[in-house]
Amino acid sequence: MAHLVTLIPGDGIGPEVSAATRRVLDATGADLEWAVEEAGAAVLEREGTTLPDRVLDSIRTSRVAIKGPITTPVGTGFRSVNVALRHELDLFAAVRPSRSLPGVPTRHEGVDLVVIRENSEDLYQGIEYERGTAEAARLRAELERLAGAHPREDAGFTVKPISVTGARRIVRFAFDFVRANGRRGVSLGHKASIMRFSDGLFLRCGREEADANPDVPFSAIAIDQLSMRLAREPNAFDVLLLPNLYGDILSDLCAGLVGGLGLAAGANLGWEYAVFEPVHGSAPDIAGRGLADPIAMILSGAMLLRHLGEGDRATAVETAVDIVLERGEVRTPDLGGSSSTDEVAEAIEREVLRPR
Repeated sequence: MAHLVTLIPGDGIGPEVSAATRRVLDATGADLEWAVEEAGAAVLEREGTTLPDRVLDSIRTSRVAIKGPITTPVGTGFRSVNVALRHELDLFAAVRPSRSLPGVPTRHEGVDLVVIRENSEDLYQGIEYERGTAEAARLRAELERLAGAHPREDAGFTVKPISVTGARRIVRFAFDFVRANGRRGVSLGHKASIMRFSDGLFLRCGREEADANPDVPFSAIAIDQLSMRLAREPNAFDVLLLPNLYGDILSDLCAGLVGGLGLAAGANLGWEYAVFEPVHGSAPDIAGRGLADPIAMILSGAMLLRHLGEGDRATAVETAVDIVLERGEVRTPDLGGSSSTDEVAEAIEREVLRPR
């Protein structure tokens, strides 16, 4: 059965790692029909927007996409394409796995973590009031009237909404993820002792779902304690369920535990659509030089294959990555080697094609 997939190459190193990923995924024998669409800084001057409607239309048709990193133009007033995609397609769940990879020296061995980050609420919803504006002054006056609070006159404001609707669906997603993937359990991170009506609500929804689903082990832990324990004993955790800001920060911490963002895959998922992407940025300083590590996007491609029901082919890609890394003969500079992006892709492709 053919799978229609929207491919957004991205900016900076995006086209290079996207081409490498497409090469490896095609080598698996999966019947993938690629719909290539450009977005980001590369199309801003030509089309007046970083996210043309045709890109969204393509994803709504294919229902699944994979994208390279995309630059957010500084000082243009355009919001991040990543954030826009999440909002337009209601991709409320970010899934970022971090596992120890063969041949990659790290402080801890045997790390196997998944961060599930709520994608649509919290401080990243974009409800902000700039210091010195009339809107900020009115908000400050309202806070004084409602809560007796006295924010400084030179303060800026970012509002942190967490709803029962948003919290319940990400909690249920996490519990379903544990069951579907044979994981050990859910650890929910929060700061409910201070933010009782936002983090406290998130925690309460987690506990309610845990009570209704006793087959899934559940624990809750303050975010500061979780951060400390991840640095000391990451193997104590399995699936981390986090509100948006905490999930953004700790998913990078988890990537650091296993070798860095160059190896970090990711997915943004909703009930209808799925967009897969590496966690790292567009690295314009090395664009076009063949230095970019394609492994994060290739592993994101493996996640895409698994989402499409191509589990055996996804495993073949992951196994090929492990073999190439373990041998250590072909590596990009970020991992201490001198190989090019294409050479890494070729080595992984060769392992995918090798009879087992």
